[in-house]
Amino acid sequence: MKIGVSELIVVLIVALLVLGPDKLPRYARKLGAALAEFRKASDAATKEIRENVVEPLEEAQRPLREAMEPVEELDRAVKGNLKEVKTSLEQIGKAPRKAAPSEPVSATATPEAAPVAAESVAATPETQPVTAAESATPEPVTASAPESVAV
Repeated sequence: MKIGVSELIVVLIVALLVLGPDKLPRYARKLGAALAEFRKASDAATKEIRENVVEPLEEAQRPLREAMEPVEELDRAVKGNLKEVKTSLEQIGKAPRKAAPSEPVSATATPEAAPVAAESVAATPETQPVTAAESATPEPVTASAPESVAV
């Protein structure tokens, strides 16, 4: 709370009327001495609290802060890795899909042609080559029928 000039003048006029001009200087000195004593006591209490409470707490917190540094570092690393994984998962969902071949799968395809067809599937930069046996949804395999059949 701040006391302005006008409030201070009102307080002095009231004190002058109540105490009188003879007693006002004596009570003003007593008030000044009391305020100085109060300020000294509050400074001493503040110093004692700082020395007996605040500084020991800071000393006790120092090892805890040092112990928390590796945990916080690990937390930052895990959050960074989690962000990378989340970004990777979002990229997987947005990966361009290959267009399906226009030719249907031949019923006369030989088993020997399947590995050749699986190896011919081009890999996108985001994925690794997948064989037809490893694929969850097998891709259509096109194979041509033998040109001549010996009878």
